[in-house]
Amino acid sequence: MTTKLFGEPVRRREDARLISGQGRYLDDLGQHALAAAFVRSPHAHARITGIDVDAALEVDGLVAIYTWEDLPEGVCEPLPLLIPHPALTHGRTAYPLAREVVRHVGEPIVMVVARDRYLAEDICSLIEVSYEFLKPVIGLEEAVSGAHLVHEDVPGNVGAHLVQEVPSADGRSAAEAIAAAPHTLSFRLDIERSASMPLEGKGVYARWDADDQSLRIYSSTQTSTSVRMALAAKLGLPLPKVEVIAPDVGGGFGVKIVHPWPEEVLVPWAARVLGQEIKWTEDRREHFIGSAHERAQVQHVQVGFDEAGRVLGLSVEILHDHGAYTHYGIIVPIITSTQLLGPYRIGAYRVEFSSIYTNTVQVTPYRGAGRPQAAFCMERTMDKIAQHLGLDRTEVRAANFIQPDQFPYDQGMIFQDGRPLIYDSGDYPESLRKLKDLIGWDDFPALRESARADGRRLGIGLGCYVEGTGVGPYEGGHIQITSDGRVHVSTGLTSQGQGHETVFAQIAATELGVPIDRVSVVTGDTRRFGYAVGTFASRAAVMSGNAIALACRKVREKALRVAADALEADPRDLEITDGVVHVVGAPAASIPLATVAVLSNPLRYAFDEEAKRATQFASTGGMDRPPVSEGEEPGLEGKDYYSPIRSTFASGMHAAIVETDPDTAEIRILRYAVVHDCGKMINPMLVEGQIHGGVAQGVGGALYEKMVYDDHGQLLNASFMDFLMPYATEIPHIETDHLETPSPLNPLGIKGAGEAGVIPVSAVIAAAIEDAEGLPIDRMPISPSDLHALRQGRGR
Repeated sequence: MTTKLFGEPVRRREDARLISGQGRYLDDLGQHALAAAFVRSPHAHARITGIDVDAALEVDGLVAIYTWEDLPEGVCEPLPLLIPHPALTHGRTAYPLAREVVRHVGEPIVMVVARDRYLAEDICSLIEVSYEFLKPVIGLEEAVSGAHLVHEDVPGNVGAHLVQEVPSADGRSAAEAIAAAPHTLSFRLDIERSASMPLEGKGVYARWDADDQSLRIYSSTQTSTSVRMALAAKLGLPLPKVEVIAPDVGGGFGVKIVHPWPEEVLVPWAARVLGQEIKWTEDRREHFIGSAHERAQVQHVQVGFDEAGRVLGLSVEILHDHGAYTHYGIIVPIITSTQLLGPYRIGAYRVEFSSIYTNTVQVTPYRGAGRPQAAFCMERTMDKIAQHLGLDRTEVRAANFIQPDQFPYDQGMIFQDGRPLIYDSGDYPESLRKLKDLIGWDDFPALRESARADGRRLGIGLGCYVEGTGVGPYEGGHIQITSDGRVHVSTGLTSQGQGHETVFAQIAATELGVPIDRVSVVTGDTRRFGYAVGTFASRAAVMSGNAIALACRKVREKALRVAADALEADPRDLEITDGVVHVVGAPAASIPLATVAVLSNPLRYAFDEEAKRATQFASTGGMDRPPVSEGEEPGLEGKDYYSPIRSTFASGMHAAIVETDPDTAEIRILRYAVVHDCGKMINPMLVEGQIHGGVAQGVGGALYEKMVYDDHGQLLNASFMDFLMPYATEIPHIETDHLETPSPLNPLGIKGAGEAGVIPVSAVIAAAIEDAEGLPIDRMPISPSDLHALRQGRGR
């Protein structure tokens, strides 16, 4: 590496465009396209007995109305179950438009295409749907009773059931280890429903070219290549005839990794049928009731431990509410059950989960994707052990840590990628030391007493986590250096604000020895890169970053070979600095990388003065070899893929000091500290930005955000008037420190960072409130009203 951009806090290159109004989001496109709108179910569970469209047919400007009966073979079938699993014995997905039965409020029934969105919405209001009401199944307790079923052919509403068990070193089961332990505890924990709220909701804009028989789709998605393959299959089109482009995506957070959404199938299909451009963008209510939620779990914990707080046996039973459908499989509870172990060596572990259907919006990954529930379970367990033994909470954690010399550490389980749960690197004792210093853990008792003298209640809490990142199977990168010396980088995964344009440019600039302002980056465009998986699970930097580095190394090797011929030098003696190839120790013997790009492409025709260097009569190549050597290609470009043997595991620890008001029960975060280890950092500034954003979402999930359903399956707070989110005024200043334990699994030694900030926040804040109040906090989120009820002994 001849530059120092890798590891530097380079400012985000995309920000100037985005904050000055030059972004190109889905709703900026297709201004003259026809508009789609949907009639959605107002009922949580009902049989459709009739659809009357007569009044709608008279409206001027109507183009088409479609129900399930109008859809052709392929399109009319249930949406794909994206991630099958042997434990998912009763997987069920929705139809693009409801067939016979609706199973949650917001399920689409009728699609209207009209001149504009206003008119399409008006026409939807004229369509009358009649129903036979069915008993809705709301809440896990009602669902597991099995008295009423969400799907008639799913006994007990259980979609999936999975048990994983790891015995102790002496072969004892978790039950045996717990029974034999000097101390035991049993308790229940609850995490309630929440959801991501991206700046821009889902959206799709489709254009059909009848002459070329090709389809171009713009989608606000986290996985453009997968949408492309899904639509080609659904619509019966050859894959090369389908293009999918993700423009600027105003936040994803997991909800946009699901694909294809009903609208992503229906809008392109209708555009093809009608031969006209069609667009649909999700409004905010549709996002609340027609997209996806996350988090809802009930956890029953049994733990056995010794006098030092070492966990000898742990058994956890999880009930996971996955809503009406399992479109994205059971990834969320799998992650919860495996990531629950955190940074700890557990003597024996048994985890069992059941994934349950309810008549509510489906549950799919939301930033953290099962890990916040896992951290809440494990960290609340550590706190309860410490309280039971009268030990400092940091001491109990330290007694259970995996030690630095024990890596790689095999937890003996299978992770969400189907690969062994083996931690690659880390230093958890050092992270804890840094965190204690950062938050002032040892000085807190004096601070608490000082506040108490003024009538104030302070509490402190901490939480640890390990995060599997860089999930496979692969990502790719393509590099092209053009004759003007510019470097063009493309990769198939998409961007939703993570700063990929910056970090991928840093990697390319570092690997190729060029100024970063000569590097451009394109993501999420199947015209530029056809094979990819998507942006989720903190994988973009690990997967595409390493693929781009490998592709750069191919291009660099070729550039040095071409330059060596021109300079009559050994390639091993050459280096690239600031876009110039030169002999090490002899800078005057040099050639610009732009010229190398010209020479790499033998030409018959000269288009400009620079191109003359590469024409056949100007060539200095030997006459005994072809202009393009066997196994080579013209030009200075290359492609490569990175496919890991398994995930890499980042880690971190958070701590907070909170104040609870004695009268109003308001909860205020006074300080928040984070120590994070994502291996080698490409850009520390962007890592901190990811952490800060994650903590903000974590604070929302801990103190504000909760989806409230009534007994009829109506979402009572499906608007920003009622669904609380924290403002900037509610987010504390976040103090950060970093640890870098490079991953041995990839060339760059990096791990993911995208979800780190959100994972332990509920556990940390619960611990701090419990410390301030002396009351057990076993359910999150918690509001002032909830805390007041706990003080009154009424529970929640």
